[in-house]
Amino acid sequence: MSSPPELRLLGHFRLECDAEPVELCRNGQRLLAFVALRGRVPRTVLAGSLWPEVTEERARGSLRTTLWKLPRGEQPLIRCSGDSLVTADTLHVDVHAFTETALGVVQGCGPPRTAQLPQGLLLAEDLLPGWDEEWVLLERERLRQLRLHALDALAEALVREGRPALALEAAWESVRTEPLRESAHRAAVSAHLAEGNLIEAVRHYRSFQRLLREELGVEPSPRFTRMLARHGWRLPGG
Repeated sequence: MSSPPELRLLGHFRLECDAEPVELCRNGQRLLAFVALRGRVPRTVLAGSLWPEVTEERARGSLRTTLWKLPRGEQPLIRCSGDSLVTADTLHVDVHAFTETALGVVQGCGPPRTAQLPQGLLLAEDLLPGWDEEWVLLERERLRQLRLHALDALAEALVREGRPALALEAAWESVRTEPLRESAHRAAVSAHLAEGNLIEAVRHYRSFQRLLREELGVEPSPRFTRMLARHGWRLPGG
């Protein structure tokens, strides 16, 4: 029994059919990635997005040629639906799995009741690194922001559930991704406070405060300062 095809877009492009890698030309990769990310794309939009520098007629011709060159198995990777193109129902796309996990955390479903964190959030790579098309850049930033929000929400949920050590792991991953993001640092401080480690919490706050002053010339928000004040610490001079 053949296994369903898999498309990996986080990290370098990789298509597998029956657990074997499939080589595609550059245009084939771009076409499959675009449709996989959008779900359903009108032919005109697809042709204009992938070949914006040529006439509409030539772009549509390039689209037809690229579609013809895609692998043909029991079920095509891309099929027609009216005047639009969609990916095969059987095609597993890693971005979709990542998005489902991240949205589940952001929407309040919380972390899984296991001793492990969702690896899809912790180890997620950038979308198609090295690709500089505008549609890739926009989608890459969307996924980066979604991951950061999910990591922050995950850390907060783990603190509420009494799992501060795991919360710190999630918070630090968010900090490493975007060092100037205050919500990630608040999540880390919240985890320290949940463990009763006020000194660690203050040390982290002061480190972030120095970073903000050096990079942006601003102070942490009053909300951040109040977190520590509620545990008996006062900002010097406050």
